[in-house]
Amino acid sequence: MSGSLFPQDIIIRKRDGGALTRDEIEFFARGVSDGRFADYQATALLMAIFWRGMTPQETAWLTEAMMRSGDLVDLHDIPGAKVDKHSTGGVGDKVSLILAPLAAACGLKVPMMSGRGLGHTGGTLDKLEAIPGFRVGLSVAEFRAILAKVGAAMIGQTAQVVPADRKLYSLRDVTGTVESIPLICASILSKKLAEGIDSLVLDIKFGQGAFMKTKPRARELAEAMVAIGATMHRPVRALLTAMNQPLGRAVGHTVEVIESVECLRGRGPVDVMEVTFALTAHMLVLGGAAADEAAARRQMDAALASGAALAKFREMIAAQGGDVRVIDDPGIMPTARHKIEVRAEAGTTGFVAGVDALKIGHAVIALGGGRAAVTDKIDHAVGLTDLVKIGEPVSAGALLCTLHVNDDARAERADLSAIASAKAEALVRAGITFSAAAPTLEPLIHELIS
Repeated sequence: MSGSLFPQDIIIRKRDGGALTRDEIEFFARGVSDGRFADYQATALLMAIFWRGMTPQETAWLTEAMMRSGDLVDLHDIPGAKVDKHSTGGVGDKVSLILAPLAAACGLKVPMMSGRGLGHTGGTLDKLEAIPGFRVGLSVAEFRAILAKVGAAMIGQTAQVVPADRKLYSLRDVTGTVESIPLICASILSKKLAEGIDSLVLDIKFGQGAFMKTKPRARELAEAMVAIGATMHRPVRALLTAMNQPLGRAVGHTVEVIESVECLRGRGPVDVMEVTFALTAHMLVLGGAAADEAAARRQMDAALASGAALAKFREMIAAQGGDVRVIDDPGIMPTARHKIEVRAEAGTTGFVAGVDALKIGHAVIALGGGRAAVTDKIDHAVGLTDLVKIGEPVSAGALLCTLHVNDDARAERADLSAIASAKAEALVRAGITFSAAAPTLEPLIHELIS
């Protein structure tokens, strides 16, 4: 039937508010991959979808068509339940680095294709690449072999998997169509389902530092993705979690790997562990490794206490070419030349009322730890640690955070590095607010959509 289809007819149908057929959607996904849909035509249809939306059935068809636009990873011959987790992105969100080895230590197979940071949010691949030698660009054969042996593998999307998404994502990013929920659903789920997973747990974040700013909007996205999972015969659960302050006390790449290791030693920040435990518990239940969340929690506690989870992280690092010495000697990773303490100014008293995740993320970008475009290089060493949390008491001179700063090698003058650190400090100070009375603490985990 595709021989009688023309891009302009599909664009017009959606522009006028009509529902696209399965054949039209499949023609679009294939056309984006093989060039029959020119960039300007694909962009026109993306904008029509942005304004007119898609029905749940259209979104499910688009997800499947994008998933099948390239190679599918077949994991059926690898024993065990294959369960993954995806986060919509936040500041200080290093949960994947803890969750993958923890879930694997509890008996699951965790095939994880992750992304890079863009804008104020950090990327799992960037954090892993702070580990010397760690390879995220594995072939599918290597990915399968490590998953079978170790139980967890964390790689970037290959060129052969979901090529339609690779093209559409780049077009959405430059045409103002990123926020479309049908397009978000199809982008995320097409990649995840192409991994060969049996089930999926989602961390849908909302708030200042999240892509979705409001809880209703986050719920709308979560419900849509859970529904598509059901249509595709893949159980999906979604947790709505708050991202109004960074997760944990470290934001950056090297510093977040260090904090992740502390979490696997059982010494991690309470908020990081709360989100990690909640997401991993649902993975274990969906994968049949635990009867319920309480049983899952007992398994996780045992894996941390015995050192099995940390050993699994060490095993995964070695399998992917990384230097396992970072577990005990983090100085092997890129380390900033300078540390600058940011302390509360004179007259400060009371409690921390707010820690704006967006401003903290922008502070890391100012230091060189973020990117505006996917091709930008980042400095793995920079970031911040010792970050205060909402509700903590504070007084004049109290430590608010420690900036990890490098001389800016990209700058023609060395004094520009001082400008970068001053800008980062200004953003931190603008992002941390105080109150005389202790603030009411917001729940971190709000809702389960299943």
